[in-house]
Amino acid sequence: MTLPLLITGGSGQIGGACARIAKAQGIAAHAPSRAELDLSDPASIRAAMRSGQWSAVINCAAYTAVDKAESDEAAAFAINAEAPRILAEESAALGIPIIHVSTDYVFDGGKPSPYVEGDPIAPVSVYGASKAAGEAAVRAGNPNHAIIRTAWVLSAGGANFLNTMLRLGETRDTLSVVDDQFGCPSSADDIAAALLAVTQNMGERGGTWHFTNAGQASWFDLASFIFAEAAQAGLKTPMLTPITTAEYPTPAQRPANSRLDTAAITRDFGLTPRDWQMAVTDILNERLGVKEN
Repeated sequence: MTLPLLITGGSGQIGGACARIAKAQGIAAHAPSRAELDLSDPASIRAAMRSGQWSAVINCAAYTAVDKAESDEAAAFAINAEAPRILAEESAALGIPIIHVSTDYVFDGGKPSPYVEGDPIAPVSVYGASKAAGEAAVRAGNPNHAIIRTAWVLSAGGANFLNTMLRLGETRDTLSVVDDQFGCPSSADDIAAALLAVTQNMGERGGTWHFTNAGQASWFDLASFIFAEAAQAGLKTPMLTPITTAEYPTPAQRPANSRLDTAAITRDFGLTPRDWQMAVTDILNERLGVKEN
């Protein structure tokens, strides 16, 4: 019998998708609740890691409140840096790999083209710095690791840009949306499937890979697509106005360019991401209860 995976962050978008897709694929997995595994408590992490026999650990847990992190640095580093360090060390002691989810926010966004894995990191926010520290901790703690950077995560449930837009669109006639930050909207389900594929096929290697859906968009482009699809489903849609980052100040600085090059994960694992529009349409159909033909 194959040993189960240990999946952290099971209540989040990616972790929840990982657990669900693993079950659908017949892969044994355990996604403990916060009562079982408190990522802010080192003793709880060690206890969970030693509570059973695991084939691998997939760390999907993260402190993702980007703006709040600016004034809550200790909590962000506890979850995004210290917890991965302990998970990496414990997984190394057990002789199993760790697959760790990271982010485009480790980059400063100043590069004009998509980022490749070897580009220098230069986070410009506390959240980005905490995730960069987590990457370093995983690399140092367990040579048998895969760090998967992703960006602009969307799903039918949970707190994300798509659900925020639909919620605001219900009550507002106009919305202003940033049009000078670029990235790739990415399905939590697609990311989760990629994480599981990497886990099953990584062997003894260690490295960093990027995975997002294919293509690029600004937040304004994404909002326009969301509401165009929503209008076809009969929903009320607001008028959208493009604005600059400077016109929408936030506590944390965002990378202007969050595009991630995915050629390496295609080369090494045979994973070819689908276009973001297809992924977002599927999420909207699930969110709006649209039946597929």
